[in-house]
Amino acid sequence: MTIPADVTQSTLLGEYTYEKRPVERGYAGRTLYINLENNTFLEKPVTQQMKDLFTGGRGFALKLLWDAVTPETKWNDPQNELIIANGPICGITAYPGSGKSTVVTLSPLTENVIDSNVGGYFAPFLKFSGFDALEIQGKAAEDVIIFIDGDTGRVTIEQDSLEAMDSHQIGNQLTARYGGDEKGRRGISVLSAGQAAEHIRIALINSTWYDVRRKETRLKQAGRGGPGRVFRDKKIKAIVVRYTDMGGDKNGVADMALIRKAGQRINKEIADLDDKQNQMRKIGTANIVEVMDHFDLLPTHNYRYGSHPDTHLIDSKVWKESFTQGLPDGCWLGCTMSCSHGVDHFPLKTGPYAGQCVLVDGPEYEGAAGLGSNIGNFDPQKVLELNFYCDTYGVDSISFANCVAFAMECYEEGFITKEHTGGMELKFGNGAAALELIHQMARGEGFG
Repeated sequence: MTIPADVTQSTLLGEYTYEKRPVERGYAGRTLYINLENNTFLEKPVTQQMKDLFTGGRGFALKLLWDAVTPETKWNDPQNELIIANGPICGITAYPGSGKSTVVTLSPLTENVIDSNVGGYFAPFLKFSGFDALEIQGKAAEDVIIFIDGDTGRVTIEQDSLEAMDSHQIGNQLTARYGGDEKGRRGISVLSAGQAAEHIRIALINSTWYDVRRKETRLKQAGRGGPGRVFRDKKIKAIVVRYTDMGGDKNGVADMALIRKAGQRINKEIADLDDKQNQMRKIGTANIVEVMDHFDLLPTHNYRYGSHPDTHLIDSKVWKESFTQGLPDGCWLGCTMSCSHGVDHFPLKTGPYAGQCVLVDGPEYEGAAGLGSNIGNFDPQKVLELNFYCDTYGVDSISFANCVAFAMECYEEGFITKEHTGGMELKFGNGAAALELIHQMARGEGFG
């Protein structure tokens, strides 16, 4: 994929410097508050009460949100907060699955509290940069980039004219800008939401890490509840964290020998048993497509059925052949599960990037089933193209698939017609119509 040159200029709106200090027993010991109304910063201590009563990223984030809002606060009020938090085991490289962060906010979908967890390198880099949570309140006047530099102990808010609108471009361009050379890019993680997040309430936040073998950023998603819509409502173009001084002891655990012993045990189990059981390292969660079909549990035609004769066209064998094999695909350092797979050099046929070859992250099981059988689409090309555009546009693929499946059933039952859909024949199996809908969502147009 060709990455456009980043020739934008930035205007510094706010700046904050802080004391760098090591993580102790899994805690950085403070959180970072940013207000985009007046571009101010505040360090908040992590108290012993927070550790005792609100252990973990979700607990910390819920506590911070509770303190910030009232029962009358709406999702699009400046008072609403977007919080990204990490737990005490976050970033331990000896043990798999410890790279997650939790995103908490008031949801534009439910108008209540939601949390969504996401992989990538953002959470560990945030912790090692000095913070157990990032708390953002207020709305910026224009698009801004928040940059947390864990290497120097500096945080900035920059008004930015970055032209890229979608996450695959934003991630690559900002990783190059703030990372510089190849070694520096490994220490960059970017949060962003694509252009559809301007218009829809099922918008997600993408979290990146730099794939040193593919020389490209990868994407993981905080999808449920629409946090990407809040992200863009606050005029955040991206949040970038830099931390290049990585090592296996950065979490400051109490007993590293015990952690390594536990890690060795589970890592050996994964190495010995995975290929005989789920093949997560070759297929990821999409390994269960045919299993769900066999037990009549595969979502099909808006959950009207649990299986379909064409499931073999989108089952695990198809994805195993599509995914690039032989590469360590973990979304955090040291994760032996390595279940985050990608399809390299995938040729797009529709939308603004038609004719380009891109890296598609996934599909996971939910993508294969939702963008496949649940909308009656058994064309793997269209599943992958829908998966790519959902991610880069900032559309939660699970919510999108369920919405489209519901609309297709309504169309087939006569509750909506071509008059409503703008002429689209929205029947089950019409993958082309689903692609048109995702492009309409990105533009904020039509039935999409």
